[in-house]
Amino acid sequence: MEYLVKITITLKQGVLDTQGKAVTASLHGMGGYEALQEVRVGRFLELRLSAKDRGTVLTLAEGMCDDLLVNDLIEERSIEVVEIR
Repeated sequence: MEYLVKITITLKQGVLDTQGKAVTASLHGMGGYEALQEVRVGRFLELRLSAKDRGTVLTLAEGMCDDLLVNDLIEERSIEVVEIR
């Protein structure tokens, strides 16, 4: 089976998001966005994997996050697995 894995990585709450603060300040400076409270900037990755089942894909994706993609000290992740065929 082939799967699409969608991984969203964001900074943990309490970790200073300087990029998000800069975007927030820029939008406020443009005017018209007074309702904006906060911007948090993160990363989004899509992976295509072939495996026998969804559980195997999730295990592989979690391993990739643990080994390289996510810094567990300051980041958190969300993983979604979608069957392609």
